Amino acid sequence: MTLEQKKNKQLLFLVAQPRSGNTLFASIMNQNPEIACTPNSITLEIIKDISLLKQTDVFQNYPDHKSLDNVLDVVYDTYYKDWPQPIIIDRGPVMTIDNFELMQKHFKRPFKCIVLLRDVMDVLASYMKWYTENPDAFVNRYNCKNDEEKLSKIMNKDGAVAKNLKAIKNSYNYPGLCHYVKYNDLVAQPEQEIRKVYQFIGLPYFNHKFEDLQQVEVNGMKYDDTIVGKNMHNIRSVVRKVNNPYIDKIPERIKQKYGHIRF
Repeated sequence: MTLEQKKNKQLLFLVAQPRSGNTLFASIMNQNPEIACTPNSITLEIIKDISLLKQTDVFQNYPDHKSLDNVLDVVYDTYYKDWPQPIIIDRGPVMTIDNFELMQKHFKRPFKCIVLLRDVMDVLASYMKWYTENPDAFVNRYNCKNDEEKLSKIMNKDGAVAKNLKAIKNSYNYPGLCHYVKYNDLVAQPEQEIRKVYQFIGLPYFNHKFEDLQQVEVNGMKYDDTIVGKNMHNIRSVVRKVNNPYIDKIPERIKQKYGHIRF
């Protein structure tokens, strides 16, 4: 990547719990050929895993911080150097305290975050509908006895929901970096919400469509949902609000523990 290309490629992040409209948002934004909104990204994990090398005996025996930092500083430029889109929206919990510190240290350029918000009960109801209708869903592989155990597994402190809730919570400390989109607003008035996103990014609005939506594909790559379970990332062809009856089936103890987390 030339200096000019590096300067002109804009990086943003998509922060959200799973089942909060991430895939829908990506399908819409990727209609614009200038934008690549990624599926679940490993970039933050790359930076974290490389940085953890500093805790190893081999590194501490020869602690060349500068050389390893040089690698960390170019993770994003290297990862995305062959992507033709000038604007990358990377899906990951960048706003957790630890991830944000790593980005400040190693990315060294301004970035913005789009944060999708959805009440936890709606997120869990969406999970329930999915794993009930798809027996090969990953949560059905844990030998859990009932919905309470399955939803508790999903809410594990090291899981994707918990990580992104931490990221959302910390994001409120940096209001100038973040734009918030509520899931219910996105499905009720998609054009209005997407126009706000463009204003936040600083781009002229692209003429998006909100019907005949395509499943997410970026640079010829799609999700392989055989890994997590069939239909995990499938979206409807039309943006619309759909009532989920599973909201009434969430176990009471789960409601008591997480029902207060609303946006």
